[in-house]
Amino acid sequence: MPFSLIPHRVVDRYAEITPAYLHEQGVTLLLSDLDFTLAPKCVARPDQALRDWIAELERAGITLMIVSNNRSGRRVREFCADLGVAYQGRAGKPSTRGLRSAMARAGVDRSATAMLGDKLLTDVLAARRAGVLALMVEPAGGAVTPWQKVLHALQAPFKAVCRRRQG
Repeated sequence: MPFSLIPHRVVDRYAEITPAYLHEQGVTLLLSDLDFTLAPKCVARPDQALRDWIAELERAGITLMIVSNNRSGRRVREFCADLGVAYQGRAGKPSTRGLRSAMARAGVDRSATAMLGDKLLTDVLAARRAGVLALMVEPAGGAVTPWQKVLHALQAPFKAVCRRRQG
């Protein structure tokens, strides 16, 4: 796979990734990061908007699976149990191990898979290395800590290139 840090698409919120868009891309498996992608890290339980979006994906025949580096297995386990979705914890992104494991569990190959996340050096890089559609979202709840603010500022040029390409 060619090395790239440019996501295929950047959106403001996860809900902008619609079933219609995913179908256009040939995607039947959407892998997603949890923290700052689907909910701020401080939010313990999924809200109704997230539940509705997942239901919309399911009605369209798209499977959602969480692929998280989160060190707290409890947080991911409880959040995903609330949603009724499978997860791959301790994914080790930017390694492709977690993504490959999730695809194998779902029985879907990379040509029908996308990865949604908020971080360039974990989510997008893992997606690009795995050869799946790399979708990037602005961080839910915004960058809070000084380190997050620096990290997201460093990502800005890559997101800008993607947005220009999106037209």
